[in-house]
Amino acid sequence: MQLKEQLFQTTQARFGCAPDQCDDHQLYEALLILTRSMAQDRPAPGGARKLYYFSAEFLMGKLLSNNLLALGIHGEVKELLADLGRDLGVIESMEPEPSLGNGGLGRLAACFLDSIAALGLPGDGVGLNYHYGLFRQKFDKNRQTEVPDPWMEADSWLIPTGVAFNVPFGGFDLKAVLYDIAIPGAGNQYANRLHLFDVAEPADKPWVGIDFDKEDIAHRLTSFLYPDDSDEAGRLLRVYQQYFMVSAGAQLILSELEAKGHPLNTLADHVAIQINDTHPSMVIPELIRLLTGKGMSFDEALDQVRRTCAYTNHTILAEALEKWPLAFIEKVAPGLVPVIQELDRRMKEAYPDPRVAIIDGENRVHMAHMDIHCGYSVNGVAALHTEILKNSELKPFYDLYPEKFNNKTNGVTLRRWLEACDPELAGLIDSCIGPHWRQDAGKLEKLLEFQEDEKVLDRLLEVKQHNKDHLCRVLWATQGIELDPYSVFDIQVKRLHEYKRQQMNALYIIHKYLEIKDGRLPERPVTILFGAKAAPAYVMAKHIIHLILCLQRLIDQDPQVRPWLRVAMVENYNVTWAERLIPACDISEQISLASKEASGTGNMKFMANGAITLGTLDGANVEIAQLVGEDNIYTFGAHSDTVIGLYQGNEPDGRAYRPLDCYHRPAVERLVDFLVSPELLAIGDPASLSQLWKDMKNKDWFMALLDVEEYITAKDRCLRDYGDRRAWAKKMLVNIAKSGYFSSDRTIAQYNEDIWKLK
Repeated sequence: MQLKEQLFQTTQARFGCAPDQCDDHQLYEALLILTRSMAQDRPAPGGARKLYYFSAEFLMGKLLSNNLLALGIHGEVKELLADLGRDLGVIESMEPEPSLGNGGLGRLAACFLDSIAALGLPGDGVGLNYHYGLFRQKFDKNRQTEVPDPWMEADSWLIPTGVAFNVPFGGFDLKAVLYDIAIPGAGNQYANRLHLFDVAEPADKPWVGIDFDKEDIAHRLTSFLYPDDSDEAGRLLRVYQQYFMVSAGAQLILSELEAKGHPLNTLADHVAIQINDTHPSMVIPELIRLLTGKGMSFDEALDQVRRTCAYTNHTILAEALEKWPLAFIEKVAPGLVPVIQELDRRMKEAYPDPRVAIIDGENRVHMAHMDIHCGYSVNGVAALHTEILKNSELKPFYDLYPEKFNNKTNGVTLRRWLEACDPELAGLIDSCIGPHWRQDAGKLEKLLEFQEDEKVLDRLLEVKQHNKDHLCRVLWATQGIELDPYSVFDIQVKRLHEYKRQQMNALYIIHKYLEIKDGRLPERPVTILFGAKAAPAYVMAKHIIHLILCLQRLIDQDPQVRPWLRVAMVENYNVTWAERLIPACDISEQISLASKEASGTGNMKFMANGAITLGTLDGANVEIAQLVGEDNIYTFGAHSDTVIGLYQGNEPDGRAYRPLDCYHRPAVERLVDFLVSPELLAIGDPASLSQLWKDMKNKDWFMALLDVEEYITAKDRCLRDYGDRRAWAKKMLVNIAKSGYFSSDRTIAQYNEDIWKLK
């Protein structure tokens, strides 16, 4: 049946009218129903083993466009709608973005699912069906406020399966109801699944903000991603969420194994489990509990689990290397306690070093330690990050298990992050080297043959300008932000965390503002754009957002500065906004403190869209620099070994770093003190700005003051170089050409070859 006829039948059955009589939202619903059915009807790929990718979040983004591309009908649907006088972009804007993730961890998981399907590998995601996401960000009085972010409509991508599992909590059981989202593979006829577990009777959204009864586990467990953990009830809820996910997921795995006729003692032959960060770590003791409950000995169960589970470490930050009080697990999942205690006993017997204990002297369970002891693979996500794990953060484990450690540099799916979000650039690439880069991103290197082609370079600059124009129109229409599309677009979009150093970027803004006020005008106007959410309980991150919004207002109100410098923070940054911001970017801000960003994936997306990286030698920036060469990236800042050394010293906070020494440099002191200047205090909250000022002077845990002067110098050089448009276009071309290495297809192929061995 032709697509046109299928669409007619869908709208007729759903709305009782032909497609040309439907409004935009009805057409969106019809296309959702049609593509969901097409994806659902595809078979799953086969293989010797099947992967289950456990993750607390999957930041999927809007799915219609992605699915149309994967199903191979994007162009046909676009033409079909055009014949109806409709625009596919408008229809796509009707779709709410699934609130199933937050930052890079969740977006990486989504890219991985896309690549697993595209490579025809048998692999499903396992997570939770959050109803209201992290939160929807609102700006009020130059502050972040949080409200629920509902996304489920009468028709969504969720497929009810009719499958449910019983999760045994302490004192009560809870039914885990399974919903699926089909993940079609681009360029093949397969589809995998994202398995999302939900409570049977989810609660309505909170009346005010995102506060809710965190002890109402039965109805609120799946309400929000990462509920506020500033109190014990919030921390316990996180443990309930994690156990709910892994218990239901483990039961699903065993039920599918048995349905295929495989004995339980062949689990490791047929199943691979990837533990994405430490949130799903309890799948290890849960599988052992379930297997021993079915008659398997502890030794055999542990052997099967050890050969089934692999762990990805995404950060060295302590807050992500979870340590839960054993008392919490006893309350939430008492059935796991004897399993964890036995694992701890065995590991202490074999390795008495307290640094590698599963249960420490304070009776806390170290999830990462359990993952490493009881899995067969431990991987970092960038070359530098993996070396830091081996030589510093996880060295005691590397000394025990060197064979387990490996690197898998992250990647992004260029089907979404180039083909879908920057179709004009994708078309230019097609005209130069053909369309086959979509299947083999390494072919982008052929673009290097066009470095001296003036027509290609000029066209590249035209595409970038069109994307900037588009972003300006959307920002004005949706958020009332007016920008100069011919200024330099310098963009930092990512989760708000002190280690990512949005505060250092703010100091640059102050530097440039003061220069202009002193009469030293820049060579060209610059627009500095931010997008970021701060975790609700992360006070300092909220202070930084407050500072940025105050600077935005200060500059907006200043006719002397406004023509030369603009600052804007996009409200409720998400995948949809990323798809608009990244193609429009000239300078990509990747300025984390060296050694702290495990990899980054935003850096890869910007690079693929022709933005030039301004960054520290941190995470995947190191590999970007190696690939593009020093002429096509701007680097600055203390190196990782220096930073690691500075965290080891005799100062009261345990470091050798003294922020006051940096603060008292005249150029730095003027910038920091501007936080409490009359100009800013007239706009912002004195208490908030003063707290940030004191913290930056006296604590500065992620060493913004250490690097700020070098950062200013590098950024100013970058802005000067932007003026040579032809030379800048060459830098853009080189970055696009070298971005193929960072395809998630490459990453997943390496995971499969070295870890999963699915086919």
